[in-house]
Amino acid sequence: MKHILGVSAGYHDAAVSVVREDGEIVFAAHSERYSKIKNDPTLSIELVDAAFNFEIDTIAYYERPWMHNLQQLISREHNFTSLSLRDTLRRHLGADRIKGRTLTAFPHHLSHAAAGFQTSPFREAAVVVIDAIGELDTISIYRAWYDKDNQAQYEKVWGQRYPHSIGLFYSALTKRVGLKPQEEEYITMGMAAYGDKSLVPAMGQYAVADYFNAEFYENFHIGFDPDRFVGEDNNNIAAAGQWITERLIQDIMCKAAHLTRSDNLVYMGGVALNCLANQYLGRYFNDIWIMPNPGDAGSSLGAAALAHGGPIRWAGPYLGHNIAGPYPVDAAVNHLLSDGICGVASGAAEFGPRALGNRSLLADPRGPDIKDRVNDIKRRQRFRPFAPVILEEHASEYFDLPGGFGSSPYMQSVARCLDPDLYPAICHVDGTSRVQTVPYDSPSGIRSLLEAWYAATGCPMLLNTSLNIRGEPMVNDRADADRFENEYGVRVVS
Repeated sequence: MKHILGVSAGYHDAAVSVVREDGEIVFAAHSERYSKIKNDPTLSIELVDAAFNFEIDTIAYYERPWMHNLQQLISREHNFTSLSLRDTLRRHLGADRIKGRTLTAFPHHLSHAAAGFQTSPFREAAVVVIDAIGELDTISIYRAWYDKDNQAQYEKVWGQRYPHSIGLFYSALTKRVGLKPQEEEYITMGMAAYGDKSLVPAMGQYAVADYFNAEFYENFHIGFDPDRFVGEDNNNIAAAGQWITERLIQDIMCKAAHLTRSDNLVYMGGVALNCLANQYLGRYFNDIWIMPNPGDAGSSLGAAALAHGGPIRWAGPYLGHNIAGPYPVDAAVNHLLSDGICGVASGAAEFGPRALGNRSLLADPRGPDIKDRVNDIKRRQRFRPFAPVILEEHASEYFDLPGGFGSSPYMQSVARCLDPDLYPAICHVDGTSRVQTVPYDSPSGIRSLLEAWYAATGCPMLLNTSLNIRGEPMVNDRADADRFENEYGVRVVS
């Protein structure tokens, strides 16, 4: 069969996706996993070679190069590239790779939207895209549906444009509290729980002009004014910024529900990774789908979906490099019982920023010292919490899951832990956990591992974090796993 290659590259976290002409996703992966450069914006040769193992007929790019250059001009970044799609793809893939193939490009936010809607279980939905900046769009609300020919249709019903950007505001916040923007926003979320909201009035006075339209007084593309909040505690700054972000997102969701009259939400863009804000989405929609790679890397799949036109079959996020062989259930359980911590690198790598069982560092969530041990291994700040992975049928016994999600297979929202004192390794200071539930039909062997762990211990969950060190990409192949094992003294089974 022929295949469509979706490409996202040139800004940050480059990725490709390959979709067969019948709508099957056959491969999707991040460049960083091959180049070993965190958030690599360029496509590595090894990744491109892996994609072209399939018969590629069409190449779809996730944004329009001429609009990207216009955005660069307006935002004064002056990082201009070619206006030509052919030249852009030649630069990313090589001249020989594009020769004789159909080339197409789509609007940045539409690629986000399609990556979500066309992988979702919905026939119609409200689609909300919130990111830092995509071409010139920063927020988009679409009404999406399939027509009589089963082709996806998108009607944009509202939007916001640069420089008014929730994503840029949060990245500026991340930089202001001493972290790396466009990479460590998730740490900002963790810091927020340690602060109070005393700075909300001061921050809101100059940060937000109109909550309902998400307009800002200042252009946060250049960061926070260094004279603001001098001497204030970074945790309080993070808490205030998180609170404002949550209220802005809730207003946008209220608008989306009103404009589309849909009970179904598809939510995409980098801001969709803010799991603290996501706990409130069920107030506005009955059913929610966030494709587990909602940022720009996931838009490679969106571009391929738009070129395909119809629904894309989503079987799960395990779409990258495959480490062949049976999932190492017995080896992992035995090592967890003896040491409390074990790495797993097995099967196809996850497509998205979160490990979901195939490239995971697992640990017993009950030990009082486990969180510190794992943070030390990963070279992370000790205050940072970890996520639990749990058998889906037991989740409600341990967590109060938020409405709208039904289950939580992709760690997309926080939930209140019902017994935080018993599971200190997977609870944050505010008593919440970013839960991953594993259903009976999970395509990952993590289901069998959890069943064996439950049989051995009576505990249906494990701590689950990505198999990497802070600042490095996740383990991809067995050679990466061997290096991780040798350098950091953690057994990694395959």
